[in-house]
Amino acid sequence: MVQRRGSDSAHIGPVRTCIGCRARALPSELLRVVVVAGTVVPDTRRRLPGRGAWLHPSPDCLHAAEKRRAFPRAFRVQGPLDVGDVRGHLERHVKTEPGSSRIRQEARKQVDPS
Repeated sequence: MVQRRGSDSAHIGPVRTCIGCRARALPSELLRVVVVAGTVVPDTRRRLPGRGAWLHPSPDCLHAAEKRRAFPRAFRVQGPLDVGDVRGHLERHVKTEPGSSRIRQEARKQVDPS
């Protein structure tokens, strides 16, 4: 455990910021994405070269990042970037992940019949 000088809170390891919701989290909770030939691609193994950005594996955070135009700023490039690969990865991930945000949102929409 590392404690910063002058800080009362201790943290374990590095902390990254999601470019969608701007929340800080451990890298293990986030998805690293990089740009390859003008397309944003998920870097699930965290081994692809180049400048990376971090995103919660949630469609909500992806939508927020697109709305805020965060991808070109994070990668320091001009013009729009294609995020279709990341969207496809998240859709596959959300369907297989039982604790995903989409499922939690659907659970909130259900009304108790009693």
